[in-house]
Amino acid sequence: MQTPFYLIDKSRLLPNLEKIAWLRDQSGARALLALKCFATWSVFDFMAQYMDGTTSSSLFEVKLGREHFPGETHAYSVAWADHEIDEALANSDKIIFNSASQLDRFDAASRGHIRGLRVNPGVSSSDFDLADPARPFSRLGEHDPKVIERNRDRISGLMFHNNCENADFDRFDAMLSRIEARFGHVIKGMEWISLGGGIHFTGEGYPIERLAERLRRFAGEYGAQVYLEPGEAAITNSTTLEVTVLDTLYNGRNLAVVDASIEAHMLDLLIYRESAKMRPDEGPEEWMICGKSCLAGDVFGTFRFPAPLRVGDRLSVEDAAGYTMVKKNWFNGVAMPAIVLRELDGTLHSVRDFTYADFAAALS
Repeated sequence: MQTPFYLIDKSRLLPNLEKIAWLRDQSGARALLALKCFATWSVFDFMAQYMDGTTSSSLFEVKLGREHFPGETHAYSVAWADHEIDEALANSDKIIFNSASQLDRFDAASRGHIRGLRVNPGVSSSDFDLADPARPFSRLGEHDPKVIERNRDRISGLMFHNNCENADFDRFDAMLSRIEARFGHVIKGMEWISLGGGIHFTGEGYPIERLAERLRRFAGEYGAQVYLEPGEAAITNSTTLEVTVLDTLYNGRNLAVVDASIEAHMLDLLIYRESAKMRPDEGPEEWMICGKSCLAGDVFGTFRFPAPLRVGDRLSVEDAAGYTMVKKNWFNGVAMPAIVLRELDGTLHSVRDFTYADFAAALS
C-alpha cells in the first residue's frame, strides 16, 4: 500500500481489550473509551465487545460515540454552548457538567436527564504542567466540596479525572485515598462515580489484580457504580505509522527524510518534546528520521539500524494510535496518511483514504 498510512493491528489491540474486559469482570467497574484520545470508528464494533461505551470532550464526540459505539454514551465538555446542549442531551445517557455555573445555566434544559459534575481533587500524577488537570488555577472541575454539597440534589454522579499516564498503582491508590479523605462525604449517596482515564493498567507488569481489588472496595464502600475512561490504555502499542524514506543526506549526522510529518501526523511528539518509537532500534547505523514539512524541528527522533538507510526503505513508527489520528492536520498540505486495518487473520484493507479534495474541503 502507498505510504504514509496508520496501520491498526487488531491482534495488537486485542490484548489491551482483553485486560479491560478482565478488569470489568473482576472489579465491577465499567469501561468507556475516551474519544479525545482515539476516535477511529472503524474498530468501534470490535472494541465494543470488550468495553461499555464512550465518553466525550465535545458535542461532535458525543454524536460519534452514539452513532458508532454500542453501549453507554457519556457527554462531557469543559463548557457547553447554548446551541449545543439540546443535541448533547439527545445523544447521551449521562451529561457531566464541568462547573456548578454550567449546571445552573442548563438546569431546566437537562432536568430529567442523568447528570453529573466534574470534581478537581487537586492531586495529579502528571509531571508536565501542560497536561496536568490539577495544575494551579485549573478550570477543569469544581474543587470546593462545599459547592458540590450544595448541588448534590441535582446530580447523581461525580467525575474525577486526575490521572495522566499513571503506570504506578501505589501512586493511584494514594491519590484515591486523598480523594476519599477530602470528598468522601459528597461521594456518599452518589449512584455513580467516574475515575476518568490516564491509568495505564494495560501496561506490561502493571498489578491489575490490585487495581481490581481497590476499585471493588471503593465501589462497595460508597455503594456506587464505578466508571473508568481508558484512552491510551485501550489502544497502546496497537498501531504504527508506516512511512517511506524519500531522501538521505549528511550534515554532521545521517539524516533520512520520510513521507510523513510529526507536525501533521504525530503532533503530540512536538507538543511534549518526545521522540517517536521504532523497534528494534539497534545496530551500528545511527540515523535521524525527519519529517517532510518545512518546520525545522519536524524530527521523529534518532534511531539505530543494521544497515544504512536508502531511498525507498519502509519504516514503522510505533505506538501511533493515541492522540495521533484525532490531531492530524493539513499543515503544509502534506498528504494525510490513510487508515488501514490488519484483521485478526492478517489481511489488510484500507478503511479511509485522503485526497486533495479533502484538503481543499477543509479550507474555503
